[in-house]
Amino acid sequence: MKAHIIIIGDEILIGQTIDTNSAWIGAELNKLGFDIWRITSIHDNRIEILNALKEASGKTDVVLVTGGLGPTSDDITKPTLCEFFGTRLILNAEVHLMIKEMMSRRGFPMNENNSRQADVPESCRVLTNATGTAPGMWFENDGTIFISMPGVPYEMKYIMNQHVIPELNKRFTTQSILHRNIMTYGEPEARLAEILSGFESSLPSFIKLAYLPSSGVIKLRLTAAGNDSNILSSGLDEQVKILYAIIPNLIFSEWEESLESVIGRLLIEMKKSICTAESCTGGRIANMITSIPGSSLYFKGSVIAYNNSVKTELLGVSDGTLSRYGAVSEQVVIEMAEGIRQKFKTDFSVSTSGISGPDGGTPLKPVGTVWIAVASEKETITSRHVFGNSRIINIDRFSIAALSMLRRQIINH
Repeated sequence: MKAHIIIIGDEILIGQTIDTNSAWIGAELNKLGFDIWRITSIHDNRIEILNALKEASGKTDVVLVTGGLGPTSDDITKPTLCEFFGTRLILNAEVHLMIKEMMSRRGFPMNENNSRQADVPESCRVLTNATGTAPGMWFENDGTIFISMPGVPYEMKYIMNQHVIPELNKRFTTQSILHRNIMTYGEPEARLAEILSGFESSLPSFIKLAYLPSSGVIKLRLTAAGNDSNILSSGLDEQVKILYAIIPNLIFSEWEESLESVIGRLLIEMKKSICTAESCTGGRIANMITSIPGSSLYFKGSVIAYNNSVKTELLGVSDGTLSRYGAVSEQVVIEMAEGIRQKFKTDFSVSTSGISGPDGGTPLKPVGTVWIAVASEKETITSRHVFGNSRIINIDRFSIAALSMLRRQIINH
């Protein structure tokens, strides 16, 4: 079964509002077994709305539209829907009463604009909205179901959950679609695709593989589609086992967890603690770690040693090491990691020193260079990476690389 999502709103197109509706609707429909045929964002304009509706009509099973249902004169979706379906607006008494009661509860007077919200196309099935004043509307035409909903996310979700999803479940016998998201770090996308070329070519016909990269982390999404969910689930389990055999050192989760979440779980299980000493990452690693609920159980603190004087005075890095090797060096991050671990009395520590950019690079240490150290009672390990020229991207990549090293050190402890 196919679905088309249409998002109406000038504010979406010019970047004033981020479209989260289509992502949420797409995910929910995918759970029901629908293929998302197209997502279209259009101006709040009569011609654009009509063209989008005509384009979708008869080509998909369901068309879901959000936006343009407000009480003001620039919201033209309802009159345009009437034109498209050859109908007229009429007052819906149930909706009018709901709006009146809602305005009364909120202490606002009922005005003409509010009353206009109760006008709906005569040929539609009204989908009541207990969270706002604009109802949803259900039409059927040319073998296609059209559903119009408010653009306000929590109102749209209410109508989807209360009306749309239950009705679509009744109407359609859809196939099952299951996903398994395998999180990896350590190889670029092109290289990972090369490693997995044989795996991908031998996948069963009902399973597809997609590569979804972000800041060095690559999510491998395995999607299985078919009529028997038990067969799909066991098929995915088998392919995940094969992936672990091929790239065991690259996988850090099979449940779409972040590195910091996996690290937190490991530290809690092992009853261990962590601290950070950060230069080029400026507290980003500490921020990622403490973004996880319960991180106070294992995270003790951080020193942002941006200036060399902080490295020497708080972390115990020697002036001789700095003058001989420079701040961005293996020797300095070792002393940073070992110094803060001793000061904070933790089981593990992480340190970073690098050149985020866009300036400050040299032929030997170009922009994007970072040294990372992870210290424990057992040993101190280090790693050097060279990334790109973007400061913001580099800080993210430095931090993720450090967390990946930390995870491996915790596992090997």
